[in-house]
This record gives sequence, C-alpha cells and structure tokens, in this order.
Amino acid sequence: MSFTVTSESDAHGADDPPRLADIARYGRYLTRSLAARARAADQPTFRSILTEHLAVPPSELPIVLEQWPAYEHVNVQAALDVLLTEHGPDARTVGIAGHRHHGPFGIADLVGEDSVHFHHGPRPGNVTTVALPIGPRGATRDCLRAAVVLLTAGSDRIALLVLGPDPESGSSSVNVEIIASEPARAEEFGRRLRELSLELNVYRGQVVSFGHHMFGERGSLLQFHERPTMTADELILPEATFADLRRQVVGVARNSARLRAAGQHLKRGLLLYGPPGVGKTHSVRYLIGELTGTTVVELTGDTLHAIREACSVARSLQPAMIVVEDVDLIAEERSRYGGETPLLFTLLNEMDGLDEDADVVFLLTTNRADLLEPALASRPGRVDQAVHIDLPDRDARRRLVELYRGSLAIDLSRLDSVLDRTDRVTASFLKELLRRAAVLAAERDPRADDVPLAVSADDLDAALEDLLDTRNQMTRAVLGYDGGPRTFAIDELDEPDEPDDY
Repeated sequence: MSFTVTSESDAHGADDPPRLADIARYGRYLTRSLAARARAADQPTFRSILTEHLAVPPSELPIVLEQWPAYEHVNVQAALDVLLTEHGPDARTVGIAGHRHHGPFGIADLVGEDSVHFHHGPRPGNVTTVALPIGPRGATRDCLRAAVVLLTAGSDRIALLVLGPDPESGSSSVNVEIIASEPARAEEFGRRLRELSLELNVYRGQVVSFGHHMFGERGSLLQFHERPTMTADELILPEATFADLRRQVVGVARNSARLRAAGQHLKRGLLLYGPPGVGKTHSVRYLIGELTGTTVVELTGDTLHAIREACSVARSLQPAMIVVEDVDLIAEERSRYGGETPLLFTLLNEMDGLDEDADVVFLLTTNRADLLEPALASRPGRVDQAVHIDLPDRDARRRLVELYRGSLAIDLSRLDSVLDRTDRVTASFLKELLRRAAVLAAERDPRADDVPLAVSADDLDAALEDLLDTRNQMTRAVLGYDGGPRTFAIDELDEPDEPDDY
C-alpha cells in the first residue's frame, strides 16, 4: 500500500481563487502591522529625545569626544556623579538597549534614521550599570555601561553619550561624547569632566597592580591591594644597606618639597639585586608600607607588559612608585635575543621620558644583575643606585631566627651550633628550618590542639639535619642555600662518568 502526500496548494491548485477565510486572515495581518507601526511611531527614539532636549537639530551641532583607558571607568563615573549632582533634579539618564554586538557607535549614529536604529540598533532602554571596586576592602561604585545623560545648565542644554569598555563589542576604552546647544559648552564640559576624574581618582595613594587580562577582576584592569605594615625591626638587613634603601626612597619622598625648591631632581631609580630568598621582596614591602599616601603600581610576571600604563598612572598620581620585580625578565642583554626587546625599549623610554622633578621612583628587583642591560643598570637618570642584598651574616641569621620564631616556644640553648652550620643560607632557609622544627615537635608530643607547641633544642637540630641531608639537595636549592661544595651521595661517587656522546 502506498500513500501520496499533497500540499493544500496542490489540492486547490496554484491559481485557486481567494476564499473568504483568506481575506479575513489578510485583514487581520494588515491590522496588526498597521497597529505595530502606529505604536512604534509613538515610541521615543534617541533622535526625538535629543532633538527635544537640545531644542536644536543634533545633526547641526559639533560633537566633542573624551576618551580614557578602561581602568579609568570608575574615575569617569565619579566625575559624572558630581556633575549630575551639580545639575540638580533636572538631570536625566536614559539607558541604551540593542547596542551589544553591533560594533562601535556614537551620537551621530543615534540621531540617524529612526527606522534603522529603532528596529536593529541602539534604542532607549533600561539603565544598566557595572559595580567596580574603589578600594582594597570590597567597596564598589555603580558605573554606567551605556547611557545617554541629559543635563540643563540655565539656558544651555548638554547631552552625553557614555560608553564603558565592552569586551564583547571589542571596545577597550571609556568614551564620552558631548553635544551642547551652545558648542563652546561641550568643550568646557569635557575639560571639567577630565579634571574631576583626575581629582577624584580612586587609585591615588593606593597600592594597585594590573590584572592578568584586559578587563581583570570584576571588570577592572587595576586591582587594589592592602598596603603592608612592617616595622624597621622586621627588615633584617645590614645597617648600611638599610640606610641606602631608606634614604633613596623614603628620604627623598619625605623631603620632596625642599629638594624641588633647591633645584634637585626627584625622579630616581633603585635596583635591588642579590640571590633568591635574601629579602628583596621583603624590602619592597617595607618601603611600600613606609610610603603612606604614595601611589604604588606593582608589575610582576605576566603583567610586565603593562609598563606604559603603569607609568601613565604614576605620572598622573604623583607621588608614585613603580615596582618592577624580576626586571631581568624584560631587561636582559639585547644580544641574548639578537636585538632589542619591546618591553625593554618601553621601560627605558618611560624612565627617560618622565620630567626630572617628577616625584616618581622606579624600584626594580632582580636575581641576575649580570644579565641586565648596562643602559638600565648603570646609566644615570635610569637607575641612580644599585643596592646589593646579600646572604645574611651570622648576626643577621640570629636576628632572623628571633623574628621568625614569633610566639613559638623554642629552646635556643644550642643556637650557636645552628648558626655555625648555616653559613651561606637565606632567610627563606631559616624560616623553613623553624617550621620543620615545629612540625617535629608536634609529632613528638601529639597532645590536644589547645596545648601550645614547645620546640626543643633536639627538634631544632633534627630539623637542620633533615634539611642538610643529601636527599634534600633540591629543597636547599629552591630555598636559596649556598653552602659551599656540593655533597655527593655514595652511589653517585661509585658510578663512572658518562661519555659526552650527544
């Protein structure tokens, strides 16, 4: 058995005359279409909103564009909030819908043909915001993502198009377009907006670092950090080394006004170099803690590419300090790569480009000073002083043990023996030594958690023996131990040398 399927049009014929039901359906379609068009004509568009507000055809007015990097979004909003307050209750904000995935647009696009933009492009909608951090303790400010702001100043009418950074649309900047019934007012408003955004900058006097990708945590390229608090007693350095550090960084900052009045330059560069684990990062933390009120921008690892942006922030928010840790990653000898590295070129240009009286310090750290580009490490005006932080001597090791023990009850009656056996160790090694001794004490005396640990001299000796054992040779290496000739295991000495056959 077979079946033949025929469509309704086949059954009635292609030229079947209209029936009454068809005419009724067509009538309903025309009615709905006309009603939709009538309702659409009654809906406000940006063209009608702006024309009514400005009382002048927008197409006849010039447009002023102000633009900022993405990390300035929160500061632009702070300025806008002030201006909205100044213009009183008549200020009005209109959200924008239908703008995502349509690429960049401006006021000129909003006041184009209504039929195009109402159905397929930006149109009036709900106001949307994004909460961006304004400090290190979780406080945020709601920032406009895309909106038109309408302001009235006496007889002058001003309209702004505010567009925040939008990764989905490929926009990495904050754009504010300004149009006014009196064109000179648009330029004046733009200057006022820029001045306020600098005056109210939330990064001023803070410790910040650049995020690992363009829009960073919670949409912010710059991330806040708590300023460390350290006393001079917590930084175990030789007296002369400590004096060099403090004079070059803190001393200049504290006396900047008098030095500038005397015609002395404030811009300076300080290089901290030495083996890993000796306290370079600890020294940086101390200096950051001392410079209260100074804007600190930290660059390290995969954020080193943001050197230009960091210098821009520092230049705007003086006094400032730029911390570049492991600078050898970008400032190795050019010959190692057969030519200039872009990041090195950028760093040198930025260091040279700042005015001599700019209250900005470049604080650089490295484990490999021998690899650094001589122009960076030696040339005056880039690095003014290089400070060598070496392995702690015997007195420094004793002070480090006292520092790291904290509230730990420990028998130090045989500490001199420990100090004799820890020549050429780093601060990190001693910190790990005390931790291991505490672990051994806990295992030796497994009492309740509320019973304080008591580390014996035997625990300390055992922890040191463990760290110095040949099986922990790699552990000592990563802790920065430089204990002289290598100790070989017996089985290593018995094996013949392998021939170099590769």
